[in-house]
Amino acid sequence: MDVLMVLSKLDWSIIIIYMLISIAIGMYFTKRGSKGILEYFVAGREVNWWLAGTSIVATSFAADTPLAIASIVRTRGLQGNWYWWSGVMGGVLCVYFYARLWRRANLITDAEFMEIRYHGKPAAFLRGFHAFYRSIFWNSVVLGWVILAMYKIVNVLLGWPKVFSTWALVSIAVIYIFFSGLWGVIATDFFQFILAMGGCITLAGIVLVKVGGPSALLVKSVAAAKAASAMPLQSRVVDSSQLVNIFPNLQSSNLAIITFLVFMLVQWWGGGEGGGFLAQRLFSCKDEKHSLLAVLWYNFAHYAIRPWPWIIVGLASLIYFPNIADPETAYPRMMTMFLPNGLRGMMVAAFLAAFMSTVVTHINWGSSYLVNDLYKRFLVKNASESHYVWMSRLGIVFMTALAGSACLLMSSIYSAWLFVMSLMVGTSFIVLLRWYWWRINVWCEIASLISTVVISLLLLNPGVSKLLGIPLLYTDDYYPIRLVFTLVLCTTISLTVAFLTPAEPQAHLEKFYRRVRPGGWWGPISAKCADVKKLHLGWPEFINWVLTVISIYAALFGLGWLCMGEYLLGIISLIVSFVTIKIILRLIGKMEWGF
Repeated sequence: MDVLMVLSKLDWSIIIIYMLISIAIGMYFTKRGSKGILEYFVAGREVNWWLAGTSIVATSFAADTPLAIASIVRTRGLQGNWYWWSGVMGGVLCVYFYARLWRRANLITDAEFMEIRYHGKPAAFLRGFHAFYRSIFWNSVVLGWVILAMYKIVNVLLGWPKVFSTWALVSIAVIYIFFSGLWGVIATDFFQFILAMGGCITLAGIVLVKVGGPSALLVKSVAAAKAASAMPLQSRVVDSSQLVNIFPNLQSSNLAIITFLVFMLVQWWGGGEGGGFLAQRLFSCKDEKHSLLAVLWYNFAHYAIRPWPWIIVGLASLIYFPNIADPETAYPRMMTMFLPNGLRGMMVAAFLAAFMSTVVTHINWGSSYLVNDLYKRFLVKNASESHYVWMSRLGIVFMTALAGSACLLMSSIYSAWLFVMSLMVGTSFIVLLRWYWWRINVWCEIASLISTVVISLLLLNPGVSKLLGIPLLYTDDYYPIRLVFTLVLCTTISLTVAFLTPAEPQAHLEKFYRRVRPGGWWGPISAKCADVKKLHLGWPEFINWVLTVISIYAALFGLGWLCMGEYLLGIISLIVSFVTIKIILRLIGKMEWGF
């Protein structure tokens, strides 16, 4: 039987102080957030790059992330992290080729983009569908797994039941976001990110000391994985020979190698445009240079700084908990075992910080769709700003209820991650092309959305898997194969529809071109807008894309090698990262800007 974490008066004091500080910061911005939906949803477009970038990374650092990463390490080894490490290329693509365009569009939500890029009733339908789909379904699923992760933590630590945990947690999160809007989210994100990272680094440091240092961690975790293979296991444990391999080796299965190649060559395209809550942060930035720097900082913090404290704890969990039913509970079990009084409270507060920073962003973002793209666009078009702010607050309550309900239907964080990615990947190339190629039209994008949903759901059906001759295609292990099927089929369907249907009216495309000033293939449109200074993509952008990918991976693996006792490799990699950063910043100064 698991021993629950006993929180002392000191621990509870730390937790309560954290909650009061978060609420106070959020409430401080109530007056500013009440001015109108521009303030409530995009902070009046006055946010600095470092604050916007930190807010993005704080949102992506939810309570689910340490649990899922520790589980991936246990069940798939270090190489399993390529599921998200491969996103570096897409994230950096957004930095140099899309961040400035989002800011130039001057929107409140990315759903609003549909009516500035496309024309007429089909565009209005697409905007409404996108807003409904992203807020009611997609956002609810994401919030559901975030709340599920926090439930697993409090259940292991405190023994709280699922229903009570779910509604207690979302109620805490909604208190300050209800009044303050995005200003409250961004300000508290900065404080919460520092606290959450501090807690995770503290736990990883304690674990390293207890196991005897980096080298001992590797030896003991590999031995534990090998010993686990000889016992009847309640959940999967990776083969000991694969546990600490960053890259698949020749002993890996064909499926492992295919998985790695799909992640590196295919999956990352889905993150290249950077829509959703990331786009919301870009809309809030002061100008397009701040938007670019915000995404640049986010990518370094997200990929290079965050992961190794979670990986260390995941490896060590095999030593102390080699056989557990739910591998996603390994991380909170390690907290229970290693943290003394005071640090226990700090760690619970850290996870509350990670949880709240994500939940309040998604609730605010989901509400922005409901109000800006559904209620204001189609139902009540000419009400006062005060009216829309109060409807936004009601939207927040509604999104909170949806999120809590979604959580109660879930059991696995990692499976939910894969499910959401499957529903997004088919649109990858179309959403990238729509900024740079005038021939992408509304019917192409509608076909892309519909085909992605239909094909993704069909491939999750065991009967379809058997029909295709791949009986296990619907399982998590075969997710990369489904990814390729979906992307190829959906892209083919979408481009076929684009050529079989008429282009958008030239007058509408000219209006979009003058507003966003994109580069790329706008032949007949750019010819009619010769006076427009478009986004010029030259050698600084392309070289910086390559250098930034190298720099982030060098920092990621440099810190990893230091954590694993490979000090020379670690130092060399960090030097490479530092040198490339200096070149990157110099080249950013040579890029063209539209302000």
